Amino acid sequence: MSSSEWRNDQPLPYHVAMIMDGNGRWAQMHKLPRIAGHHAGAKRAEELIRFAGDTLNLPYLTLFALSAENWHRPKSEINLLMQLLDQFITDKLNEFVANNVRLLVIGDLSVLPVSLQRTIEHAIASTAGNSGLVLSVALNYGGRQEIIRACRKINAEITAGTIDPERLDITTFRSYLYAPHVPDPDLIIRTGGEQRISNFLIWQLAYAELYFTKTMWPDFTVKEFLQAISDFQTRDRRFGATEE
Repeated sequence: MSSSEWRNDQPLPYHVAMIMDGNGRWAQMHKLPRIAGHHAGAKRAEELIRFAGDTLNLPYLTLFALSAENWHRPKSEINLLMQLLDQFITDKLNEFVANNVRLLVIGDLSVLPVSLQRTIEHAIASTAGNSGLVLSVALNYGGRQEIIRACRKINAEITAGTIDPERLDITTFRSYLYAPHVPDPDLIIRTGGEQRISNFLIWQLAYAELYFTKTMWPDFTVKEFLQAISDFQTRDRRFGATEE
């Protein structure tokens, strides 16, 4: 499928979220160390970020890079992942600035290496004025943890008397999430063959369309990205209403 084959007469998703799964298994299939899969996955992410912003002009793209549960992996792999993430953000920052990409990072960043935290803070500040693609990267992120974090903040304000609990609604609640101004995803794509959400954007995915593929993330090309978007364009999104 080429970029001319997705339907121009149908709307594109406004916000696409991706669970980039399968790096380790891809490396094993190719008889390579697991970190080689992560390097290949980073190159794939770079390609698809560029395509989403430059060709599709998507307003929002969110990538699940590291879950709160991934810390159970071997320490050596975690350390290499931290280095890879630091290198990726550092290497791509000038391109993000030049291409009007705004970087956001969601998750509990307090446990990340201090050097990576500084790299993230610098990149966020450097791209804060950009008005093109908003690229959110989920690092040390968990959907349940995000909701608990929001509840704790709301509870503190109720205790302080700054919030009336009777007036708490969906809009107020979402203002306590990591990126409250980022709209909910229209489409979530998961590579690697698993068909589950894995604690990703639980609140935000209430009405998202789901697309699962057996393709490992390093092999998830622009062609299959367009297939996912084409599939999205066939969905009847009623949000609880009837066709009438």
